[in-house]
Amino acid sequence: MAPGLDFSDWGAMETRKGTPVVVKMENPNYSVVEIEDPDAAFRPVEKSRGKNAKQVTWVLLLKAHRAVGCVAWIATLFWALLGTIKKRLIFRQDVDMASEKLGKGKLLFTVIKAFLVTSLTILAFEIIAYFNGWHYFQNPSLHIPRTSEIQGLFHLVYVTWLWFRADYIAPLIQALSKFCVALFLIQSADRMVLCLGCFWIKYKKIKPRIEGNPFKSNDVEGSGYDYPMVLVQIPMCNEREVYEQSISAVCQLDWPKDRLLIQVLDDSDDESIQCLIKAEVATWNQRGINIIYRHRLIRSGYKAGNLKSAMSCEYVRAYEFVAIFDADFQPNPDFLKQTVPHFKDNPELGLVQARWTFVNKDENLLTRLQNINLCFHFEVEQQVNSVFLNFFGFNGTAGVWRIRALEESGGWLERTTVEDMDIAVRAHLNGWKFIFLNDVKVLCEVPESYEAYRKQQHRWHSGPMHLFRLCLPAIITSKIAIWKKANLILLFFLLRKLILPFYSFTLFCIILPLTMFVPEAELPVWVICYVPVFMSFLNILPAPKSFPFIVPYLLFENTMSVTKFNAMVSGLFKLGSSYEWVVTKKAGRSSESDLLAAAERESKTTNQLQIQRGASESELTELNRLKAAPVPVKRVNKIYRKELTLAFLLLTASVRSLLSAQGVHFYFLLFQGVTFLLVGLDLIGEQMS
Repeated sequence: MAPGLDFSDWGAMETRKGTPVVVKMENPNYSVVEIEDPDAAFRPVEKSRGKNAKQVTWVLLLKAHRAVGCVAWIATLFWALLGTIKKRLIFRQDVDMASEKLGKGKLLFTVIKAFLVTSLTILAFEIIAYFNGWHYFQNPSLHIPRTSEIQGLFHLVYVTWLWFRADYIAPLIQALSKFCVALFLIQSADRMVLCLGCFWIKYKKIKPRIEGNPFKSNDVEGSGYDYPMVLVQIPMCNEREVYEQSISAVCQLDWPKDRLLIQVLDDSDDESIQCLIKAEVATWNQRGINIIYRHRLIRSGYKAGNLKSAMSCEYVRAYEFVAIFDADFQPNPDFLKQTVPHFKDNPELGLVQARWTFVNKDENLLTRLQNINLCFHFEVEQQVNSVFLNFFGFNGTAGVWRIRALEESGGWLERTTVEDMDIAVRAHLNGWKFIFLNDVKVLCEVPESYEAYRKQQHRWHSGPMHLFRLCLPAIITSKIAIWKKANLILLFFLLRKLILPFYSFTLFCIILPLTMFVPEAELPVWVICYVPVFMSFLNILPAPKSFPFIVPYLLFENTMSVTKFNAMVSGLFKLGSSYEWVVTKKAGRSSESDLLAAAERESKTTNQLQIQRGASESELTELNRLKAAPVPVKRVNKIYRKELTLAFLLLTASVRSLLSAQGVHFYFLLFQGVTFLLVGLDLIGEQMS
């Protein structure tokens, strides 16, 4: 007899997603089977219902189709990665190997290679031991087999390694890891204190304010305004992409023309760029702007030498303040009226620093990650130090100095590559106070290529250590308060400039993979996961739109620790690379408002021919040719050997972590290794020569 059917259930069956399928069996009985999805065939069913072979085959075909599609997608991605690697290797002869240039980082690269070779050798031993059933390494409380349990020569060698590892290697790694974890916690506590200070500033709405009209004349008649004399300096060197928009922005500053002088300090060694900058200066000079062009024949001292030469001019003595803008900075017209008034009735104030904003922060992943770092630097570090200490590191641009503070502090010195931090420390030792204005923003660029960013970070982290060696005696013997000396030495230099790159590289790039091969030395999960994620969360708070990038940010910061650690060591021990000063490559990006303003200025400039009437026709033709000439940009593929070697080291350690079934460690090592691989193949940011 066929099983009875309940017709009252048909209505409910029609409302379901699945399509009823009636299958005719060889016996006279019938079964009605409803398949809602491909997995339905494998769900527990009642014993009274059977499975049809055709139905199971159909479901298996669907699953196989899905699996083949997934495998094809992974294979396509892997093939594209292999193609990129092949392209890098084929064109390697056209690439300046980053680690080979001037022998920079050879020692560190050799050490990393030694770790990689050692880890590969140990991994081979461990895999063989794993398949032979010698799972002693899975238990941290290691049990060394007795002599009677030894199964052969290879087993004896492996057991000897286990004994040596547990008694000699593990204690050293464990001690170093505890030391680095302690530094990590101290630095995390410092960052949390800074964040609490920032929250307090926001809660209390603390910020420098301008009272009344500071430029109102105090004479009896009360006529007119008393504006101080301001000097504006624009140092530049071979920056074809940005010179025009920078000069244009500075020349539109809202300040009396007879109280303002603009110096364009051109250190370019390219004559075509010199001609373009001269022509731009002449154009604005004809429009009534008090602007001059300066070019040094002997270009020594980099940016510090350029500024020092400009300050030695006789006419500078007539000016009270100096504002400095790098070639890619575009201040708003009211910049001086928002910064200079803070000096009035505040004779101890030596510096007013403005905040940076970035026109290209959304250009690629690299610029987004830089924006996170710099937003935290200005919003938290600079603002908190300004409010509570009246001291912070001068950012080198977008700031206004009291010229007397510069002169009494010794002026610009050429002894380091961080002349901005140098003058800030010396001014602080002389008792001058600083103010940071978080609401005054100046538009600029961040590097769009990893090569430019890497060189910038190397200079920013090697220079402070070199400066620390030079300034330490002056700090100790200075007349400032003891707590200010402690802040300079312990926090400003040691904790934030030395300890941060040291522990981040040592802990996450060296110790963590080593603990996979020496499981007796353990790193707790909270060290490699919970605390770093929480600290990354704090870093992203000033840039809330960047929250989707919290994981890439954490991984990329660990990747950059290699460059920062190498730079820190070179600066601390005065190696050759600590004296390198490379101009950061600019792309010449402009915001939409800048483009509209430029178009408006062009439409209003109807007397351009009258302005240039002093030039001959041939000179104008040559100038137009130089402006129209395309800039040769050769996009090249770079290979970073240290990053690639560390990628293989971390990936090797991730394979070893699988044998110990350490899930969190495996995923961290895997993703961190892939990040190092992407950076090592120059797959982040733009590729520019």
